[in-house]
Amino acid sequence: MATETLTLGKALNAGLRKALENDPKVVIMGEDVGKLGGVFRITDGLQKDFGDQRVIDTPLAESGIIGTAVGLAIRGYRPVCEIQFDGFVYPAYDQIVSQVAKMHYRSRGKLNIPMVIRIPFGGGIGAVEHHSESPEAYFAHTAGLKVVSCASPQDAYVMIQQAIASDDPIVFLEPKRRYWEKGAVDLDAPLSEAYPLHSARVARAGTDVTVLAYGPMVRTCLDAATAAAEDGRNLEVIDLRTLSPLDLGVVYESVRRTGRAVVVHEAPSNVGLGAEIAARITEECFYSLESPVLRVAGFDTPYPAARVEEEYLPDLDRVLDAVDRTFGW
Repeated sequence: MATETLTLGKALNAGLRKALENDPKVVIMGEDVGKLGGVFRITDGLQKDFGDQRVIDTPLAESGIIGTAVGLAIRGYRPVCEIQFDGFVYPAYDQIVSQVAKMHYRSRGKLNIPMVIRIPFGGGIGAVEHHSESPEAYFAHTAGLKVVSCASPQDAYVMIQQAIASDDPIVFLEPKRRYWEKGAVDLDAPLSEAYPLHSARVARAGTDVTVLAYGPMVRTCLDAATAAAEDGRNLEVIDLRTLSPLDLGVVYESVRRTGRAVVVHEAPSNVGLGAEIAARITEECFYSLESPVLRVAGFDTPYPAARVEEEYLPDLDRVLDAVDRTFGW
């Protein structure tokens, strides 16, 4: 078993390399993904090893990147598009919603669009405007798209390969503030035996409160669980992993045991993923709940300037406050 300690970013690089090696129809395209290796160096070294016909530097035109990838996917390729930053995806939004998400349905199932749209998302890196957004609800709301987010190096390595191997269009959200966090990665893990792509799982078992998160907030919630344990509270943390389709079976089972639930995400609370999850938990687990399902989220404002972003982002204290409030009923 070839297990190495890698950062999340290096794990993504290794997963992309594996996909390129395994399937000659896989191509990577985006702004500066070639010689530079991407702004976060996620594609570092791939153009050198696989050539500029498979790792393609594109013009600065997100709509053009996605539109070209649609054509490639229809012709049997498996394009992997990098959107350099979350806030840059909006020029491509029309292509993603009108073409990528609709082509399979429009063709009555005759055409597949096996493409992956990689988006570094979320804040916490001290960036300027348009570089720290959380657009996941836009895409999760769109029928025909699947949306996933990794939270650990092992998941990053496996999930990016699973997404590329899928015949469905997948928006792959990468927690940019976690790119440099390290973890063990099994580089020999066969995809056939890997944890399913569209499945949530328990990241930390507990008995008192179910805390739900995805992407960058999983680490925040795990840290909150460690802090809560010092006060005698045992939090169960669930990494949702898939945002569309949502996999809530493990969530319902957990909430029926704990009787309490807190949903955490960076995106604003208004019409966010947390509202949908809270509604579904209430529908399915109403008689098991000891308190309302609470949300911890970003505020309903544009993402703030970097110098005050820590006031905007959900942190350990806000998660623990919500946990305390679930015991107030």
